[in-house]
Amino acid sequence: MARKRIGILTGGGDVPGLNAIIKTVTYRGNEDDIEVMGLRRGWEALTHLNLEDPASRSRYLIPLNRENTRTIDRHGGTMLHSSRTNPSKMKRLPDHLVDTDLPVNINTNGGIETKSWDLTGQVLANLSGLGIEHLIAIGGDDTLSYAARLNELGVRIIAIPKTMDNDVRNTEYCIGFSTAITRASDAIQRQRTTVGSHERIGIFRIFGRDAGFTALYTAYATSIRCVIPEYKVDLDKLLRLLLEDKRTNPSNYALVVLSEGAEWEGYNVQEYGDPDAYGHRKKASIAETLADEIKQRAGEETIVSDLTYDLRSGDPDFIDKLVALTYGNMAYDAVLEGRTGLMSALVEGRYDLVPIPDARLGPRKLDVAGMYNTERYRPLYANKRGLPIFLNRAS
Repeated sequence: MARKRIGILTGGGDVPGLNAIIKTVTYRGNEDDIEVMGLRRGWEALTHLNLEDPASRSRYLIPLNRENTRTIDRHGGTMLHSSRTNPSKMKRLPDHLVDTDLPVNINTNGGIETKSWDLTGQVLANLSGLGIEHLIAIGGDDTLSYAARLNELGVRIIAIPKTMDNDVRNTEYCIGFSTAITRASDAIQRQRTTVGSHERIGIFRIFGRDAGFTALYTAYATSIRCVIPEYKVDLDKLLRLLLEDKRTNPSNYALVVLSEGAEWEGYNVQEYGDPDAYGHRKKASIAETLADEIKQRAGEETIVSDLTYDLRSGDPDFIDKLVALTYGNMAYDAVLEGRTGLMSALVEGRYDLVPIPDARLGPRKLDVAGMYNTERYRPLYANKRGLPIFLNRAS
């Protein structure tokens, strides 16, 4: 009788803690005589895999066992590697599918027509050909949006949320968030010496395309101003507050942290470059724009620091490792129970399994009224009694 086989993949940007999930699922599978197949490079493994080609199998498949996962949880990143692949909107076809009749999407933008291909049929065929009975997909909004589609098509799938932005719906916590805040706080605390020595205004840009969790929690931990995507600040008022901070600081400096997607009245986020697989373009640095405004309006010198990719590098902190291991074990338990369409989550501070979020609802946003002081452009510190440990509720 063939052994039960499950697959596991990581998609989108890496965060610390992913390897801990991969290891715990592999170890428990080994104990239960269940094969665990690692799918390399996220959804690309299932769009580009050619089962008839040994080189393709070697590139995209890695059978996981105790030996090759024994030490991976000691490091950040993902041993399965990752990519931003959207199987339903592939801009280029793998070589072995070039002459295949596949569903085509025609998109029009600015009068220019582009086309993409829906490789969902290929994904389903590869899952079947591999004999994968259950899939564990680890990712953020984009990766999990496709996981939800596969569930609708009958694939048995369990999701695990990861993103430094902490903006996946239906959960209060995503893997990678705590380490990001820890690293950002450490970087800001270190740079106080330089900003203070030169008596300048320090401006820190941080991840947060659509939601301000990372900026606000960093500001909460470091007691500085913050600007988030959910609320457009008044630029003149922000400048007044920063100049007030600088004037009243014995070391004559001030600090502010900005989400990459933050805006102020009269300024909209500037984007550049081609859209990625999920339609996202790169955002121009709002930190540099703010620095220019401060120089022009107030004549003050600034120091700009980009706290982005460094926050996702290196080892996970304790919280991310704890949550990653727990989410992984919950996902594995759900696989054993034959469940599907669910995601490991924290709800009201307790671990639970919840439905994979509906991608049409978009990312989860901060509760501005409950978490952001719109008068002082700081986190709200009062009235926390009764809140879950991460001070927010799943939505």
